[in-house]
Amino acid sequence: MCGIVGFVGNRQAAPVLLDGLSKLEYRGYDSAGLAVRDGEGPIRIVKAKGRLKVLDEKTNGGQAMAGDCGIGHTRWATHGEPSEANAHPHCNEGGTIVGVHNGIIENYQELKMKLLKHGYRFCSETDTEVAIKLVDYYYKKYLGTPVDALNHAMVRIRGSYALAVMFQDYPEEIYVARKDSPMILGISDGESYVASDVPAILKHTRTVYYIGNMELGRVQKGKITFYNLDGDEIEKEPVEIKWNAEAAEKAGYEHFMIKEIHEQPKAVQDTLNSVIHDGRIDLSGIGLSEEDIREISQIYMVACGSAYHVAVSAQYVLEDLAKIPVRVELASEFRYRNLILDQKGLVIVISQSGETADSLAALRKAKELGVRTLSIVNVVGSSIARESDNVFYTLAGPEIAVATTKAYSTQLAACDVLAVQFALVRGEIEEERYAGLIEELLTLPEKIERILQDKERIQWFAAKQAASKDVFFIGRGIDYAISMEGSLKMKEISYIHSEAYAAGELKHGTISLIEDGTLVVGILTQSTLYEKTVSNLVECKSRGAYLMGLTTYGHYDIEDTADFVTYIPRTDEHFAASLAVVPLQLLGYYVSLARGLDVDKPRNLAKSVTVE
Repeated sequence: MCGIVGFVGNRQAAPVLLDGLSKLEYRGYDSAGLAVRDGEGPIRIVKAKGRLKVLDEKTNGGQAMAGDCGIGHTRWATHGEPSEANAHPHCNEGGTIVGVHNGIIENYQELKMKLLKHGYRFCSETDTEVAIKLVDYYYKKYLGTPVDALNHAMVRIRGSYALAVMFQDYPEEIYVARKDSPMILGISDGESYVASDVPAILKHTRTVYYIGNMELGRVQKGKITFYNLDGDEIEKEPVEIKWNAEAAEKAGYEHFMIKEIHEQPKAVQDTLNSVIHDGRIDLSGIGLSEEDIREISQIYMVACGSAYHVAVSAQYVLEDLAKIPVRVELASEFRYRNLILDQKGLVIVISQSGETADSLAALRKAKELGVRTLSIVNVVGSSIARESDNVFYTLAGPEIAVATTKAYSTQLAACDVLAVQFALVRGEIEEERYAGLIEELLTLPEKIERILQDKERIQWFAAKQAASKDVFFIGRGIDYAISMEGSLKMKEISYIHSEAYAAGELKHGTISLIEDGTLVVGILTQSTLYEKTVSNLVECKSRGAYLMGLTTYGHYDIEDTADFVTYIPRTDEHFAASLAVVPLQLLGYYVSLARGLDVDKPRNLAKSVTVE
């Protein structure tokens, strides 16, 4: 969840580190710190509580820290409150070993007790300080190299980590180690970079290496050497990042979130075009043959957060079109259950970053049980992508705002493509129906664009809801899945209490929460369920609720019931989620804006949940 940046090169490191951290502030923003070294001089550490700008001011934009080698960190607190003492980097007692860390060390208390017995003292509440002092312990005990010290520490540490460490004895070098937490290494023009995510170094290089689990790296000027856990050198091939630096900038928008909402038509179009050629879906690049598809007996969809809501929507579409039984699981629950999985089943893991800790653990569990895995991810070379049997890459580009928008929409598009192709291959739809569904899929980007052109009405309505205390989103079928995502968008960035309910469940307790003025948002895109959901809205209105309706053009009778209505273009109802989510994204964004909140960096949240 936190952000790591490292640099070794031929210019001042601190400004490079601060710039890189600014690109990762969405990953952690309650404290930040730098460690920089000038030649063979001592390693200097500066830390600050609060947003990155506090550290920037404290170091005069990095100009107050001379040196061409350094590491930096933005923190999202796990162990210990946000404070300067708990901020990274952490060091040994003499300041000769300094490091930053992402992840959670599960046995840090056990390791801390061991170190206390050996005379170590601790200045923070963090598990990271324990890790750095454990490295120091092994470095001194075996009088070896940094790789030796890190190897011994890695064997003792349980949990997840991405470590970047500087040693006083090894000037102009950074040592890295990884287990389950993301890390990339870049190289360009005699300089080298370390980062926990691509945007941090994208303006400097697009040539990167992905360091594997339980591997180490030695980062020098223009040179990176990789080692396995035995300390043996290993070879790696570089990967070229296709994103450009401008894609990770705001490009004139006030926030990344609204920029990314507007990027959805292109992201969805690019994702669809990657697998639809000449009016047909081609999954050969994903690695699924028609024989593979016909043999699938059951689909298990596993995800967290918004990706889970994608899976809920996809469940309806896959079962209705392809007639395959689908079970949707929260990754955090899936990984700890005693599962009974059909060996002819398919586990589909959905993750934007490809590094989501629970989803990665669920993937590994599925593979241990011998079930085929397919991942839907947005980041090439990510852990989930590398470890899956098959990969469907979405083409959303870099997504910076914590609240996902375009990644969610491309995941929906990917799932809809799978449903249509599975339906044809398994003989559940004819060619004519197949062609019509593909044609309708290809119209989605233009229809999303039309919705965005009417965003001012949503902005006007949202401004009037800024004082809301409770909001309920209701719907049936696919509309219930849409409601779940709309509710999450509202609560995560506006901090207004919000819940999603299957509309038919209101009478089973929830309706008691309705008071005068409570906002209830009804999603009504499914024609066979339309009248039933209208009836549920009427029940809410009779108890004082203020109603917003979201439906397709043509259902104008809803205006007799709802106080405000927004419309989306008609589409095949299986694909309604791709359109209906957009007004709800805008609603959450504009309510948050009206409340004067930091839309891109909501409190207590981080972009990629790489720890449990």
